[in-house]
Amino acid sequence: MCGIFAYLNYHVPRTRREILEILLKGLLRLEYRGYDSAGVGIDGGNGKEWEANARSIQLIKQSGKVKALDDEITKQQDMDMDVEFDVHLGIAHTRWATHGAPSPVNSHPQRSDKSNEFIVIHNGIITNYKDLRKFLESKGYEFESETDTETIAKLVKYMYDNRESEDLSFATLVERVTQQLEGAFVLVFKSVHYPGEAVGTRYTATTLLGRSSAYWVTALNDKKGCPTLPRMEQDTCHTLFAEDKKSVEYYFASDASAVIEHTNRVIFLEDDDVAAVTNGRLTIHRIKRTAGDHPARAIQTLQMELQQIMKGNYSSFMQKEIFEQPESVVNTMRGRVNFDDNTVILGGLKDHIKEIQRCRRLILIACGTSYHAGVATRQVLEELTELPVMVELASDFLDRNTPVFRDDVCFFISQSGETADSLMALHYCKERGALTVGVTNTVGSSISRETDCGVHINAGPEIGVASTKAYTSQFVALIMFALLMCDDRISMQPRRREIIQGLRVLPDLIKEVLSLDDEIQRLAAELYQQKSVLIMGRGYHYATCLEGALKIKEITYMHSEGILAGELKHGPLALVDKLMPVIMIIMRDHTYTKCQNALQQVVARAGRPIVICDKDDYETAKCSSRTIKVPHCVDCLQGVLSVIPLQLLSFHLAVLRGFDVSTARSLSWVLTVGLHNG
Repeated sequence: MCGIFAYLNYHVPRTRREILEILLKGLLRLEYRGYDSAGVGIDGGNGKEWEANARSIQLIKQSGKVKALDDEITKQQDMDMDVEFDVHLGIAHTRWATHGAPSPVNSHPQRSDKSNEFIVIHNGIITNYKDLRKFLESKGYEFESETDTETIAKLVKYMYDNRESEDLSFATLVERVTQQLEGAFVLVFKSVHYPGEAVGTRYTATTLLGRSSAYWVTALNDKKGCPTLPRMEQDTCHTLFAEDKKSVEYYFASDASAVIEHTNRVIFLEDDDVAAVTNGRLTIHRIKRTAGDHPARAIQTLQMELQQIMKGNYSSFMQKEIFEQPESVVNTMRGRVNFDDNTVILGGLKDHIKEIQRCRRLILIACGTSYHAGVATRQVLEELTELPVMVELASDFLDRNTPVFRDDVCFFISQSGETADSLMALHYCKERGALTVGVTNTVGSSISRETDCGVHINAGPEIGVASTKAYTSQFVALIMFALLMCDDRISMQPRRREIIQGLRVLPDLIKEVLSLDDEIQRLAAELYQQKSVLIMGRGYHYATCLEGALKIKEITYMHSEGILAGELKHGPLALVDKLMPVIMIIMRDHTYTKCQNALQQVVARAGRPIVICDKDDYETAKCSSRTIKVPHCVDCLQGVLSVIPLQLLSFHLAVLRGFDVSTARSLSWVLTVGLHNG
């Protein structure tokens, strides 16, 4: 995954310095999406000469983080930073490498030729780029990078060079290029042949477009304002007009964090949209239109505040988000759980809840951390719904061609709502007639739009690569769904009341766990030089083991493994000795005696277990010299409390090992193109 940002000022005079500052600040907001390299593309020219050189493009690219790009820009002695542009488009990119090692030549923007006639920034993967590259090489085009993106830049030049008429619009040109691409992509183009114009498009990846102006007018199905549409009879346009000569600024971005300081009015583009800005006028054109498509693109008002995406007094976004969990779980429940009359309302499901209650089974489909949220709540879902519940990794679900039926209900859990494998699984289930439910943190995301109904977890922006507060909010959202499913069943009412009252005190209990931070930091100091760690538990806490092990792997680069304690004698016990760190989760629930047996087996083999247990469990404390004591809660909610020490432990281990927790190597926050982070 990568971060893209573009800024167009129309009759808003900006110096080159101001333009670059806006672009770099946008990239910094998106750096969690990729930090291997970064680059910008702006108009060339200097001083009074810039008007004569307005049709030239200058690229500045550098390996490393955005700071390295900023330093490289500072070194550009031949650039006049004070030259002013009345109309200008600048595009910028921060890269997570998929094709080619991080290097300036592999960085974006990628260019069509050495004259920079066309440049493009790209988030995603083009799966047919080898065939396109072979074709273009046969036509004499020379490639300089290892990226799939360069193929797009060369292809747009090829189609421009072979256009049938001189008045071909930029939007039509991009449409023709897009129709040759396979894979997942968000693209923004800039060209010397179309100065001051921007064209962006997307397919199976997310992007939004912000506009800063007091003047909005919407026209639907207005052919007059559309680019030339040579092939599609059913094409439609959605045009947002700026009055002639009006001042207006546009922002293309991978997510809202990059535009919120400029505007809170945005449009989320949909698959096959081509958004073009020409002479200050924005036109959104749909390449393909299928039955049920709505041509309008709603202008949405972002509720996010800038301080929500800033680190504040914390050393990293991950640390900040761990400590935000008392508030984030409250926000997940806010307006939905009435603790006085023990009722739950999920407005996003109200029109479909009866259908869900009549279904044959529930299928929870997700990746990474989101998958673990499904595993964590499967038991209580089965208990309260009395339905069979399958929890599936999206990639494996697709590989098996899993049977799905019309009376199944399929949940798609994703922090971003853009996880590629989950989206493909969503399309697979919709084709088979199943009811689809989204559980996401991102309003306007693909999953939230394409599912039949759903629940926004409202955890707030999660910038850290390693998901923390989204996991606990997904956990709580699925618990609320289970409570809703049995609200009219008399036999379930005592259990429902117990869980709802457990939710009531959960935020305060999370605060109590977070107060153990210093103790966990001392534990990390004992472990950070180790090469491996085992985490064991069972029942409600098996998911906690998996999630804790994932956090340690992705942030500290230590080998870690989450083990079902019931499988201890079937192989994992062979790993236990006096040198192997073993973390065990033992809580006073229906698995307590069995976990005690597993603890005794570890001790008998000279293991030195670290136990996460109830704070009043003195019996378990006798068997281990190192315990982390957490407050007791309702059994099905205890996993929210037991995972937080592991989140904190992974954070402190990474810091002690000298790693940047915000930029885990080979990982990015949500990969819409191959890896599987939920």
